[in-house]
Amino acid sequence: MKKAVSVLLTAALAATCFVGCGDSSGNSGTDDNGGSSVNSGSDANAANDNDGGSTADGLAFKIGGIGPTTGDAAIYGSAVMNAAQIAVDEINAAGGINGYQIDYKFEDDQSDAEKSINAYNSLKDWGMQILMGTVTTTPCVAVVDKTLEDGMFQITPSASSTDVIGGGNVFQACFTDPNQGTASAQYIVDHSLATKVAIIYDSSSVYSSGIEATFVQEAEAKGLEIVAEEAFTADSKTDFSTQLQKAQSAGADLVFLPIYYAEASIILTQANSMGYEPTFFGVDGMDGILGVENFDTSLAEGVMLLTPFAADAQDDLTKAFVSTYQEKYGDIPNQFAADAYDAIYTIKAVVEAANATPDMSVSELGTALSGAMTQISVDGLTGEGMTWQESGEVSKAPKAVVIKDGAYTAM
Repeated sequence: MKKAVSVLLTAALAATCFVGCGDSSGNSGTDDNGGSSVNSGSDANAANDNDGGSTADGLAFKIGGIGPTTGDAAIYGSAVMNAAQIAVDEINAAGGINGYQIDYKFEDDQSDAEKSINAYNSLKDWGMQILMGTVTTTPCVAVVDKTLEDGMFQITPSASSTDVIGGGNVFQACFTDPNQGTASAQYIVDHSLATKVAIIYDSSSVYSSGIEATFVQEAEAKGLEIVAEEAFTADSKTDFSTQLQKAQSAGADLVFLPIYYAEASIILTQANSMGYEPTFFGVDGMDGILGVENFDTSLAEGVMLLTPFAADAQDDLTKAFVSTYQEKYGDIPNQFAADAYDAIYTIKAVVEAANATPDMSVSELGTALSGAMTQISVDGLTGEGMTWQESGEVSKAPKAVVIKDGAYTAM
């Protein structure tokens, strides 16, 4: 019979009472002692090396993480690293996985494919058995070939391209790009947010162009009028006046931005200088815009984005997570943090479902966990009853938030 495992995370909430308080300075390079964990220190690149202890036989599950903790995408990687640490500490404090503790180490890749491969090799030398990462898509695509070659189980919290899945050993905690495009169009139509829509997207990005393509397809199928499709590239992402003028001239009352927060902050600033005030609607890459240095966050007021997580949600799990994250890191967790937290608990669920132990080889563990992923159901921060297809894609309901009074608010 198909074995279903539901992770209600009640133990996680109780475990927070036993987890030691970490650095509340907001430093993304924090090393944290949780439960019976033993610090191994951190480096200047914010890599987190936390040896969570082990059972009497000296064994522990060694989970590695990869993502940008420095560079332009550091908001994403630091959030993933920090939230995963919280989950690891909770699990270790509550007795571990199948009686074994977790050793957790995170490496910085600066969102660069070559650096990500170097980070993967470093983690392999450390003894990594399971990979939680990478955080961004292009590095993840590069590393997927390595985990497939090694037979290692991999779950990415936020690399949303379909290019990262399909090998049988890689799973996503986030929505795929096609799902984000389709769901965004559905949400805009179902909530009557616009009659005419313009799109500004990065044609040099697999992430952005993938979302844009499925958005257009779904929008047209639902009768939503696309009045402008304006592209830019990684080499031309500082001046968006031409794209905005075309959107304004076409009468677009909503501009869809399937892009990252840095470029979005420039677009909002330039639209304001033009006196153009459409509704702006983004996706998960927009999460982080309130933290852009020197950006006037009042310009983001009313911006909407598709996300599976709202930090102001009032369920017990979200409130406990947000409180712990703020206490340890001095910041409000974003969607990337929530997906990482769920990814670690998903690893716990699948290891338990497979009755796996850390004395298994990397490939044996990878085969067992990949086979069990379609048998589990996880209730987490970003969805209730989350399940996974053999392809690696997650099934969960999309949500949307709006920026109100300088904070993300559930819609």
